[in-house]
Amino acid sequence: MAKKNSARVLVVDDDAAQRSLIADMLETFGFEPITASDGQDAIHAQARTPADVIITDLMMPRLDGFGLLRALEQRSDRTPTIVLTAFGSIDKAISVVHDLKAFWFLEKPVQSAVLRALLERAIAQKRLINETALLNRQLSHQGVLCDLVGSTPAMRQVYSLISQVAPTSAAVLITGESGTGKELAARAIHRMSPRAAGPFIAINCAALPETLMESELFGHEKGAFTGAVARHPGCFEQAHGGTVLLDEIGDMPIATQAKLLRVLEESSVRRLGAKNYISVDVRVIAATNRNPFNAVREKHLREDLYYRLNVFQIELPSLRDRIDDIPAICAAIIANLNEKHGCRIAAIDPEVLERFRNDPWPGNIRQLRNVLERAMIIAGQGSITMKHLSCDRAGVSETTVCKQPFQDDRLRIRVGPPIREIEEAYIDMVLKHTNGNRTKAATILGISVRTLHTRLAELAERSSKALINAAAN
Repeated sequence: MAKKNSARVLVVDDDAAQRSLIADMLETFGFEPITASDGQDAIHAQARTPADVIITDLMMPRLDGFGLLRALEQRSDRTPTIVLTAFGSIDKAISVVHDLKAFWFLEKPVQSAVLRALLERAIAQKRLINETALLNRQLSHQGVLCDLVGSTPAMRQVYSLISQVAPTSAAVLITGESGTGKELAARAIHRMSPRAAGPFIAINCAALPETLMESELFGHEKGAFTGAVARHPGCFEQAHGGTVLLDEIGDMPIATQAKLLRVLEESSVRRLGAKNYISVDVRVIAATNRNPFNAVREKHLREDLYYRLNVFQIELPSLRDRIDDIPAICAAIIANLNEKHGCRIAAIDPEVLERFRNDPWPGNIRQLRNVLERAMIIAGQGSITMKHLSCDRAGVSETTVCKQPFQDDRLRIRVGPPIREIEEAYIDMVLKHTNGNRTKAATILGISVRTLHTRLAELAERSSKALINAAAN
């Protein structure tokens, strides 16, 4: 007889004798058996009484083992599944374990000791899955989810969306200003997904030159181009079985976006210089600091790619929209930086926290971290006070915490000039404020460095044409 509160095991097989044999084994082990004659019956049984482990045959009428595993995946059911296989179908079983992420396969006739060992491992995995899910729910109520910190309503909404989408295989588009933690959100989705044991590969589309973009994404063969001295697997190959984060997708060249769309639709890539395609099993998460609608309208982002990526969207709030989270964020950053730099910072002076709460933080959490990092290095131990915050432009992070205005912090605008002239004047003013530092200027302007370079090139081209026209006249 099964022990009270024992694990439930669902046995799915169209062979009544085989079902009965395995059910008897399970009772001997102290498990509670539940039986189903095919995949369709198994889905109904799982809906009524969820099992801790599923044992299923592959070849069955109506809905076979392949269809059952696909149906479970679509329902985000992560119950460990052991696949039974007859001699000659081992290759199919291995394919199911690899492609449909079954827990393991077992050859017929079933050996009692092997089955028991697999069941114990599978139940331990199920217990770990349940404990992890419970811990994540508890932490999210406390204002922590993986590396994300905050308990304001805006962040609780983010946690809820991440928890909903993580168990699925849906593509996710994460939006938000620079420095709001888009990569942290992507990593949280990966860590809470069935792919958590697989790789997480992040690529910054704004940081790579166009000539290297395709090689990094799709890989290349030896000799594919000058400098290709060896075969190189791209991000999609490296992330097989895991997740790829395409950060700043709006800065990816349009031509590359077209090739990316094909990869997403066909789940296969072809290295540069190769003839054959390689199948890849990758979940894609994209992130952008642009308004995606504006990016599509301005032709920075292909409309068809946008719809392919935007199956599920999560928008991260700016720091100024969640100022009540600043104390908790500061505490998490300090704990991390104490370990990194060997500091012994125990607290932040209330006056500093109040100043932080009143700051607009154009660089968001990344800027806050830079400010704290410099202050902690200066303080070394004890508390961070106002004297540890520097207004020196040469500091690690220039911040408006110091309330240092631009040397010329006002634009005098008369009605008449076109918007491009006003934009040019403002960009010039910000660059003067940052002493020509384009990275800081881009942060203040709320655009990527690549976009700033493009704008400056356009401004230079317009100025050049204006000078030529003036000389001609």
